[in-house]
Amino acid sequence: MIHHESFQNISTISELYRGLAETNKLQHYHLIDRLIRLVLTLPVSTATTERTFSAMKHVKTMLRNKIKEEFFIDSMMIYIKRELVEDIDSDSIIDKFYSRKHQRTQL
Repeated sequence: MIHHESFQNISTISELYRGLAETNKLQHYHLIDRLIRLVLTLPVSTATTERTFSAMKHVKTMLRNKIKEEFFIDSMMIYIKRELVEDIDSDSIIDKFYSRKHQRTQL
């Protein structure tokens, strides 16, 4: 390949790929094709992933800031001390809150 005149003045990876495509050598060097595609698309893929994690962190922080301190502490305590709340039926708690809500609206 280094003796081929089409590849004498190549200085970048994109020029190499373009030269391989123009001379139909990509069919013979399919692993080189995959490697060059990976190298050329890696910065875009990395930036997209970083942007996604940044957005998730931002949303998570906003939600955490909206939670009142007392509710956050109670939720963490229930999560940490799971064995204390294993016997509590979640349906009964939901029914109790539902009935309280409807009592307030009737007043």
